[in-house]
Amino acid sequence: MEKQDILESDCFYHIFNRGNNKENLFIEDEKYLHFLKLIKNHLVSIAEIYSYCLLKNHFHLVLKIKSKDEIEKILLIDKIHQPFSNLFNAYTKAINKKYNREGSLFRVLFKRERIDSEDYLRNVIVYTHLNPVKHKFQENYINYKYSSYNSIISDKPTLLLRNDVLELFGGKENFIYHHKEIFLKGTYEDFE
Repeated sequence: MEKQDILESDCFYHIFNRGNNKENLFIEDEKYLHFLKLIKNHLVSIAEIYSYCLLKNHFHLVLKIKSKDEIEKILLIDKIHQPFSNLFNAYTKAINKKYNREGSLFRVLFKRERIDSEDYLRNVIVYTHLNPVKHKFQENYINYKYSSYNSIISDKPTLLLRNDVLELFGGKENFIYHHKEIFLKGTYEDFE
């Protein structure tokens, strides 16, 4: 079994998973929106969301687990992974019911990689936003509607940690520039 980073409070993570047996997770537009709603319902209480990208057959989340004090107010048990399990189970049940299917929708274990530096955090955020281009779902990341890129550069209300993300890049102009630079160079292909 593949070793996974343990979820701990006050740490940043890149969370990702794909459909079981390469199955699509999001079959129609409303399912992308349902998954985002479930993220709000299950994860926002224990994590701060920095970026996301939902693709037809997989997803990426960049987040920071909240402090131990904040989490203890929410969770009755010391299992930070439980809200993630609840999210995946709720989405699987909805898909199974809607499409008359049975069994697991996601791979058994969701992947999680601890982010241990600001440089790595910036790179993972950019990688997440450029993922639709990498996997040829979209020619330009700006046009992809199921990523947090446009929410971050927008002034509309959001649950994302927009100001923290923009500050990490040195402001909105640098955030936009950094994405464009990596996109034009094509170096997002090298990131794993």
